[in-house]
Amino acid sequence: MTARTGGARRRGSILAAALALTAFALAPARAQQPETGAVPPATAQPSTPRPDSPSPPAAGLPLAGTLGDHPGWRAYRARFVTEQGRVIDTANGQISHSEGQGYGMLLAVAAGDRASFERIWGWTRANLMVRSDALLAWRWTPDHRPAIADMNNATDGDILVAWALTEAAEAWGEASYRTAARRMAVEFGRKAILFKDPHGPLVLPAVSGFSARERADGPLLNLSYWVFPAFQRLPIVAPEYDWAAVIRSGVDILRQARFGPSGLPTEWISAKDAPRPADGFPALFSYNAIRIPLYLAWAGVGRPEDLAPFRSLWGGLERERLPIVDTANGRPVEWLAEPGYVALSALVACAQDGTPFPDGMDAVQDNQNYYPTTLHLLALIAARMRYPSCVTR
Repeated sequence: MTARTGGARRRGSILAAALALTAFALAPARAQQPETGAVPPATAQPSTPRPDSPSPPAAGLPLAGTLGDHPGWRAYRARFVTEQGRVIDTANGQISHSEGQGYGMLLAVAAGDRASFERIWGWTRANLMVRSDALLAWRWTPDHRPAIADMNNATDGDILVAWALTEAAEAWGEASYRTAARRMAVEFGRKAILFKDPHGPLVLPAVSGFSARERADGPLLNLSYWVFPAFQRLPIVAPEYDWAAVIRSGVDILRQARFGPSGLPTEWISAKDAPRPADGFPALFSYNAIRIPLYLAWAGVGRPEDLAPFRSLWGGLERERLPIVDTANGRPVEWLAEPGYVALSALVACAQDGTPFPDGMDAVQDNQNYYPTTLHLLALIAARMRYPSCVTR
């Protein structure tokens, strides 16, 4: 196994291990409590907006058309999106997951490609929308029967899909997209965001397995699930929630989660008291956490110093690859060598002080796996939307 494929595979296995660990601990409780059971009192209950009430203005910028007819999207679509609309994680056993479907839908909107959007959304609807609520099962495995072995959701995947549907509804005026976005946003807001926590609203990684009732160190958080630009746009479809407070809590927790000599957050964080690395997981800044500065810079929230630990980490001699860091000692334990990852460091430098993207950064190499290619395109979109002076079209 090469370093390139190994990283992405292990990223998937880390999430699977987290869900499996919590699922094992919760097996008796799940048998007693169906998915449609009472919502914990720490979550907000949405009210139904009046039909004649206009949606409040969103703080975020519209996504549609920001990528345009980019050759990177055409290559992405050919390599990772099947004719049926399944987005394939090429370095993770060819599986599909709600995250990938959401990213594919977002990229399709950014490229103005409605046909591909509808294809990806259609596959998602038919194959992942199998729970008893409006959320998505998180993983679909092509060589397993049933293809979905775990009915738990992944909240970041739900957020990405709801955001993509919101952007599609705004771009193309399709009422069914807006209805689906609202149903999903209301559902994860009700079941997976703890609006009354002392830390502020907390985004649980899934409906099951991560709360204080379910883990001794719970609530358990993953800061890469705070998709800040999505929270700026979700008021369009679910205005009853305080999405601005969700953004503030994510930034506040990030400032408290500067662990070890590098000042970096770990993948999994306990919010039982003051934020700390979660029990039972490696204290790594790794595959999920590299998305934190992407979302922070994309939304333009926080202060420049919030990006400083990432800029420091990614601005050294090793500029052609990104390190996975043991936060206990600040040392790299592995490297992400596929070139698409480097677009994240370019975006951080751009957001912090206006450093232009390096020459050639607009070109997306077609021999990479799903994850670095996705992050490369998302970083380009974020820069075009928020920091156009850093990139050339």
